[in-house]
Amino acid sequence: MELAKKYNPAEVEDKWYRYWLENKVFSAKPNPEKEPYCIVIPPPNVTGVLHMGHMLNNTIQDVLIRRARMQGKEACWVPGTDHASIATEAKVVRMLRERGISKHELSREEFLKYAWEWKEKYGGIILEQLKKLGASCDWDRTRFTMDDKYYKAVIRVFVDLYKKGYIYRGLRMINWDPEAKTALSNEEVIYKEEGEISKLYHVRYPLADGSGHVVIATTRPETILADTAIAVNPNDERYAALVGKQALVPFVNRPIPIIADDYVDTSFGTGCLKVTPAHDPNDYEIGLRHQLEVIDILNEDGSLNEACGVEKYVGKDRFEVRKMIAKDLEEAGLLVKVEEITNKVGRSERTGAVVEPRLSLQWFIKMKEISKRALEAVEKDEVQLVPAKFKNIYRHWMENVRDWCISRQLWWGHRIPAYYYGEGENDFVVAETIEEAVALAREKSGNPHLQASDLRQDEDVLDTWASSWLWPIAVFDGFEDEYFDKEKGKIHKEKNADLNYFYPTKVLVTAPEILFFWVARMIIAGYEYLDERPFEHVYLTGIVRDKLGRKMSKSLGNSPDPLELMAQYGADGVRVGMLFSSPAGNDLLFDEKLCEQGRNFANKIWNAFRLVKGWTVEAGAAMPARNRLATDWLRARLETVKQALDEQFAQYRLSEALMTLYKFIWDDFCSWYLEMVKPAFGQPIDAPTYEQTTAFFDEILRLLHPFMPFITEELWQHLSERRNGETICRAPYPQVQAAADTGLIEEMERMMELIAQVRNVRAERQIPNKDSLPLFIKTNRQALYERYAEIVKKMANLAEIAFGEPAEGQNAIPFVLKEDECFLVVEGSVDTEQLKADLLKELDYYRGFKQSVEKKLSNERFVQNAPAAVVEKERKKLADAEAKIAAIEESLAKLGHAIDK
Repeated sequence: MELAKKYNPAEVEDKWYRYWLENKVFSAKPNPEKEPYCIVIPPPNVTGVLHMGHMLNNTIQDVLIRRARMQGKEACWVPGTDHASIATEAKVVRMLRERGISKHELSREEFLKYAWEWKEKYGGIILEQLKKLGASCDWDRTRFTMDDKYYKAVIRVFVDLYKKGYIYRGLRMINWDPEAKTALSNEEVIYKEEGEISKLYHVRYPLADGSGHVVIATTRPETILADTAIAVNPNDERYAALVGKQALVPFVNRPIPIIADDYVDTSFGTGCLKVTPAHDPNDYEIGLRHQLEVIDILNEDGSLNEACGVEKYVGKDRFEVRKMIAKDLEEAGLLVKVEEITNKVGRSERTGAVVEPRLSLQWFIKMKEISKRALEAVEKDEVQLVPAKFKNIYRHWMENVRDWCISRQLWWGHRIPAYYYGEGENDFVVAETIEEAVALAREKSGNPHLQASDLRQDEDVLDTWASSWLWPIAVFDGFEDEYFDKEKGKIHKEKNADLNYFYPTKVLVTAPEILFFWVARMIIAGYEYLDERPFEHVYLTGIVRDKLGRKMSKSLGNSPDPLELMAQYGADGVRVGMLFSSPAGNDLLFDEKLCEQGRNFANKIWNAFRLVKGWTVEAGAAMPARNRLATDWLRARLETVKQALDEQFAQYRLSEALMTLYKFIWDDFCSWYLEMVKPAFGQPIDAPTYEQTTAFFDEILRLLHPFMPFITEELWQHLSERRNGETICRAPYPQVQAAADTGLIEEMERMMELIAQVRNVRAERQIPNKDSLPLFIKTNRQALYERYAEIVKKMANLAEIAFGEPAEGQNAIPFVLKEDECFLVVEGSVDTEQLKADLLKELDYYRGFKQSVEKKLSNERFVQNAPAAVVEKERKKLADAEAKIAAIEESLAKLGHAIDK
């Protein structure tokens, strides 16, 4: 099979992905002879298409799972999608609107038929796109959060938590999304980091006794009509005389009391606070303390209702009324002034609508008690967050956790399993099935004649996160009848082969912004139902931003289409581009040039492979000493690379791991090693060198495979004859074989520096590379240079390497290599003044470097606290700098320059 001259990702990628699927390479099942390594995908919304965040997250997961698979572990990556209640319902409503159908014209059952139709048509798009990226998921295990078994698991957990006393129904102040017309949890309300520009309206409230007025500052004048008190701080002397009096609400002239409450901030606005218990969570608490009336003036869509008391505002949107009432206040002489301020405005995470606080009867989970074990797990590193800086954020949230509002006023989702049999506040039962509900309702009501037709199920569905928090358990069917103990509310893990083998999973890769939405709650569920962590590590990626630091979004138009990127640069190139700048927990500044760099890297490897495979091999020839040194050196370097990779993977420093490989392949292997061993044009290479080189290539491809799966498979298949079904995906991941010969590495680094110095002199003096020149070295390490002479002569194109100084009259350009003086003999005259200037510049640099190292070593705290190896490294730097300075000063002295000490 001939290798194409140019790498064509489009041809290679589809071919090999098809091959992997046909040969079930990604399939996993419990195997007692192997160590399990499982990752569950953060299920993307069924509404979604691939964006840059998905690209980063799933590339990282694929790198980890591919490496584990090659390490001989039973690697299982479970894919799936989330039903995404709010987002999907919005998509379906939009689709229906385009067809001329209103949701309100449909029954629940009719609407859900359309929703499933939409899901079947669009729901799998993102998973197909992930295949383009190379995601090596076990696709036979694909799950959806509204699959029958998953649905049953969600309902079962609701019933169980209700029985345990964790779930309750109550009238509480919640966050309301007027666009989606549903409740939201606190975590689904987002705020812009920089805040938003708002107007602060200063409004006069007349005192009921006609003795004057008070001025109140508010950003929401439309809620004035729901005010039931004015509050001042009890320690505010300005208003002490007003406490106990009454003021009149503008336009409706309703008398409201002036009360004293410690909550009031004397420094904000005028120090007087309008109290609107129905439309502000803090005001609601004040209302409870002072037994104030609650007046709700907002409809579920954010328009004003008749309770506002002003007919012309009824039915108008809250923001339209804001403009109207501001104008009316001004005309009535009640508007003192309007000023611009920056404040936090809560918006719905899903729709972007400004969230309204609203009193509503909803379902909640009590979080304080159920979350204690999950906090302890992270505190004690049973679950390790990477990077660890997120532990403090996690602790703060868990210690201040509030009850979780889990009901949503939608049709698409898991319907709450509460059944009402009467009109009383407690006339309901919670059950998994209608049959169980009837039996419970008969018992609770005392009416043995109740039928299923007498019961009505709660109209609401569960918060999406109240289903996805079960993901690591439910994907393995952990809540099925044969595994779940209803009496104890626990899972018998040992009865479920998949769950027993793959749970807890190894690592979760996700974004920091859902640390509480999802991660914390999965940890809670894991300990509640299995008394076990759901994963060992949580790798928290950063946010993908553009090169200007802006978060990528459709509205800014700064987010490239991942499929277009892959079409242009190849999937491997894009994967490399994403990982080059993605340290865990830090935002990555994405630049398309990084993908171009990834594509260039792929081309570099391709061309290097073609070079090696194009050599003619001489079977009987022995390996030259020069090649022996080169292969020994690269073997030593490869061992250090493997050791570094193991350490970097253990700490999830994947960006560093890729860069380690990148530099080794591009520099050490391609730029140095292949140039050292390649035969002269038209000449054959000895068999031992060729075999060693292809062996290196084999190891390199296997090390690189997790990062660049497609090109590595293509080249690995070309490297030697493979059996049908054989794949690099399951080839052994290279392991550290022995301690690297660091002495050999240091020696070769000295020679490489020598070669680089000669090349620099050539470039600076414009000496053609084809000119073969003599080099003299004044050193006490003659044997070392002699051992590497053939490599140095070849790589620097030297006619000879001699020792000592050139003969008098020879034109030589001196340079310093560590403590050794070197002289490159050239034809023609040498500019002595230029040489002096160059040496003085170099001397100045090393003197400064020496001072910085001395300063560090004079710091007793550093010397005492730093690891011994680090301190020793600094001392070696100092010794090297001193030797270099001495050699430069000697060269300058020979040029007749007096040295200023």
